[in-house]
Amino acid sequence: MTGKLTKLVSDFAEKVDRSFGWSRLPTVAAIPVLIGLRDRLRAKNLYDVGRGPLDRPPFEDPDTSRHLGARMINGTYNDLDDPLMGSLGSRFGRNVPLEHAYPEDEKRLLEPSPRLVSRRLLTREQFQPATTLNLLAGAWIQFEVHDWLSHDPEQEHAWEIPLEESDPWPERPMRILRTKPDPSPSETGPPTFVTDDTHWWDGSQVYGGTPGFVDALRSHERGRLRIDDLGLPPEDMQRFVDLSGVAGNFWVGLALLHSLFMREHNAICERLAAEYPHLSDQQLFDKARLVNAAVMAKVHTVDWTPAIIAHPTTVLALRTNWYGLLGQRLHELVGKVTSDEVLHGIPGSQTNHHGVPYSLTEEFVAVYRMHPLIPDEFVFRSLHDDRVLAEHPLPAVGVLHVRDRLSEVSMADLFYSFGRSHPGAITLHNYPKYLQHFDRADGELIDLASIDVLRVRERGVPRYNEFRRLFHLNPVRSFEELTPNPVWAEELRRVYGDVERVDLMVGMYAEPKPKGFGFSDTAFRVFILMASRRLESDRFFTRDFRPEVYTQAGFDWVNDTTMRTVLLRHFPELEPALEGVDNPFAPWTAVAGGGGG
Repeated sequence: MTGKLTKLVSDFAEKVDRSFGWSRLPTVAAIPVLIGLRDRLRAKNLYDVGRGPLDRPPFEDPDTSRHLGARMINGTYNDLDDPLMGSLGSRFGRNVPLEHAYPEDEKRLLEPSPRLVSRRLLTREQFQPATTLNLLAGAWIQFEVHDWLSHDPEQEHAWEIPLEESDPWPERPMRILRTKPDPSPSETGPPTFVTDDTHWWDGSQVYGGTPGFVDALRSHERGRLRIDDLGLPPEDMQRFVDLSGVAGNFWVGLALLHSLFMREHNAICERLAAEYPHLSDQQLFDKARLVNAAVMAKVHTVDWTPAIIAHPTTVLALRTNWYGLLGQRLHELVGKVTSDEVLHGIPGSQTNHHGVPYSLTEEFVAVYRMHPLIPDEFVFRSLHDDRVLAEHPLPAVGVLHVRDRLSEVSMADLFYSFGRSHPGAITLHNYPKYLQHFDRADGELIDLASIDVLRVRERGVPRYNEFRRLFHLNPVRSFEELTPNPVWAEELRRVYGDVERVDLMVGMYAEPKPKGFGFSDTAFRVFILMASRRLESDRFFTRDFRPEVYTQAGFDWVNDTTMRTVLLRHFPELEPALEGVDNPFAPWTAVAGGGGG
């Protein structure tokens, strides 16, 4: 579309959305409205904060000569015209105008106390399940987030959080480490922060982000990764693990998905080695990583997201991102006959940054705070007869106990157990109690709910109502308009007083959701923009998503694979539990036999 026509369509879409809401429209009318909203967000909600004065990534990849057909460890050379774009050490961008990206002054930033918000509004009084999903869906998003983003804490400086007299927290005041600032900040503009991962969708949660880790993970034979008898990286990899960082959040759910996609990498290697015996170990590794990362992106796009936002319109929209409006069937029959992303999907289309260098954003980080998905109690069942094998609280499935749990219960039984269990609903009063009093593996005691609230404020993401205005949504005028639950409305009033002070995360948890949605429509606005951008800016999903780069066998592997394919490739015994299940992230079928409570 021409620029003028795009603006007219976007203007019309915004008016329709503000007046009626896209989710109330029939699908045939809602799809063009969502396309118009996405175009408006691309034009109005992408802001460049610069990569930073650093002229090189934190380390040099030992061999960049492979960059045309392989992902570099440090994320360089994805964009050949701007090799540092999205690499390690890059700043998080913004989805709001930079004048709205300044944090509040320190006194106001701590009001109301994040700990008060945690205790009064987030505490799980009774587990509220998300009954349309299984627990793999909760584990999956954490698995993906560990690929997309992380901020380092500043070890020397902490926020001091005021506590109520009745608060049993052992330390007064509560101390929360601040986010580590940009090591090379600009003299103008709001504070910036940098990523400790690459910004690309490149499977770094599996492959790591340093040459030493990747080298130790590899077998250096036929491109394969090292996997021990439990299905995990060998225990000698522990020397690379810092339990004070992201690795301290590891648990059984993540272990299942890490193992699954390490197995998938090795299966890809075997196929490529059989098809192309001339390929070296390095070439097999590089191509298998390309394929595996694309499989993860596809699973997230066509399986996970349609499960968690299961509105008929969004299910079609997400499949359109991958297959285009012409659909999967035509895509499989004739392939791409045009590079138009709307007709044939983003994979294989032209790379497009929409005028702003690619990065993930602080607003994207903020809306993916979904810890209520995690339950406090876990039931492990037998795939043979559905009987209960074990029950554990959340701390007993954490990083220090993962190997114990995998020694007691087979991985197939664990996958079945997760498929049969529900995650928590993303709503008020449903935050895992063990994460509000979280004894981390490094010995630190934290309230993760308080940290979640504080991080959004600290990084200059606007509060709920202002965020809605900046994303072209109507603000709410009262607590009663924010939530139809009168008890919640009164609780929100007592904590905040003024609806303009409601935190973004709290507002998103409180607002009513569109039909089939597991998270809020407000969060969905960031998703409309960034879900397509993560694919559209990455040359390995766009212009270089082709057999000449992936190999024909690797290209076919991506096109033929879904989450169901991956699960059954490595655990064929799961097939009875998946019978009749349309989406592997929806509840699985109970196997015949026993019971067990």
